Amino acid sequence: MPDRPFNVLFLCTGNSARSILAEAILNRAGEGRFKAHSAGSRPKGAVHPMTLQVLAELGYDTVFARSKSWEEFAGPATPPMDFVFTVCDDAAGEACPVWPGHPVTAHWGIPDPAAADGTPAEVGAAFAEAYRMLERRILAFVNLPLAGIERLALQQRLRAIGAMPGGTGGTGGPRTAADTEGGEAGGEAP
Repeated sequence: MPDRPFNVLFLCTGNSARSILAEAILNRAGEGRFKAHSAGSRPKGAVHPMTLQVLAELGYDTVFARSKSWEEFAGPATPPMDFVFTVCDDAAGEACPVWPGHPVTAHWGIPDPAAADGTPAEVGAAFAEAYRMLERRILAFVNLPLAGIERLALQQRLRAIGAMPGGTGGTGGPRTAADTEGGEAGGEAP
């Protein structure tokens, strides 16, 4: 176990809604034990306004929130990631960079609230539901006895968290460029 907070990266394609919500939730729920980050494969460049509204209404300081590329976390000068979670199906299917630190990975896909149509109240409800689903998964994660779980068992528990009701399916984790070249899965147990 590291002698520092666990670094966790939440990935989504646009890094404007789900991954930002997850970053905020984990930094609050796991304060002192976890340091959450978020990024996207094709960042939108701006956080969705409803993401910021939901977080503000729940008492979060949103100054941290910015849409950024996952390349910011793939270089040698970045902190080694202990965990990498995809929260959208598109990002889970893409070839991700090889992450420093060989993190444990899992897919926690949930429906995209930014794709919700309807009245402002209906869109707001989609964001609130995304928050609720992410919070449930993250609270299950922070309550795992990480020091006492072997890597393979931990991988299985993280995938089970991703399979909680309301998710969009998929049990794998983020793929790395090594996966597409026949290499080992990105951060998964050998």
